Amino acid sequence: MESVWDYPRPPWLERTPARVTIVHAGRIIVDSNRCRRVLETSHPPVYYIPRDDIAADVLELGEGRSYCEFKGVATYWDLVAGDVRVPRAGWSYEHPSAAYTDITGAVAFYPSRVDECRVDGETVQPQEGDFYGGWITPGITGPFKGPPGTMGW
Repeated sequence: MESVWDYPRPPWLERTPARVTIVHAGRIIVDSNRCRRVLETSHPPVYYIPRDDIAADVLELGEGRSYCEFKGVATYWDLVAGDVRVPRAGWSYEHPSAAYTDITGAVAFYPSRVDECRVDGETVQPQEGDFYGGWITPGITGPFKGPPGTMGW
């Protein structure tokens, strides 16, 4: 078991050999074992998928930007699968800060905005509140920051 309270701040970036899959609108969007995980105190892991491991025609530049004090400016991506468009389904750091260059251009998806995410076959539960986009699997324990009333932790 991994407790999110054992994760560091500033966040740690690590490679993971886990197989990450995402399915949406009946289509496999991601199938990768080359992801990176960002681990930050009180947050479930966030998986960043190399763009080469994302179906070629499903991402379109989305609206807006945001700023992370650690990683820099985030770019948002819409997911387009068939007739289904999911605005801001994922985000990336096209020019991250020096400590996070391993995720340059990789895309993290909000598990709540796609039909199914899995890590090594285990179904991902979305992090409540959706602000951090964390992936909760059975081996990850909280409590997790994100739900109403937890932003001040």
